[in-house]
Amino acid sequence: MILGVGIDVVPIERFTAAMERTPGLADRLFTAAERVTASGRPRTPESLAARFAAKEALAKALGAPGNMRWHDAEVQVNEHGQPLLSIAGTVAARAEMLGVTNWHVSLSHDGGIASAVVVAES
Repeated sequence: MILGVGIDVVPIERFTAAMERTPGLADRLFTAAERVTASGRPRTPESLAARFAAKEALAKALGAPGNMRWHDAEVQVNEHGQPLLSIAGTVAARAEMLGVTNWHVSLSHDGGIASAVVVAES
């Protein structure tokens, strides 16, 4: 059963400008693993913007409680490149409270916009 759906869009140019303007923002928003690719190269602004959109969409799927920590949700990819979510702490507590047992996530970026959809399922 679907318990929540979240969607978010991020203008990549605006996101990139915020990252450049605010030292340490990437460290606050993303885990060390999210900031680099599997080969250790820094992620592109488009990729980071899509991951930010996924975290925002995740919060919306959980009812947007304001107490969740950015690092308690990590966007990962499996061996086939499919995005998935790893949750802990505040995010895991909220998901458990709602009965979420499975996540579906989709990321995209094109035409200067990054987007993500997250579905929470029991």
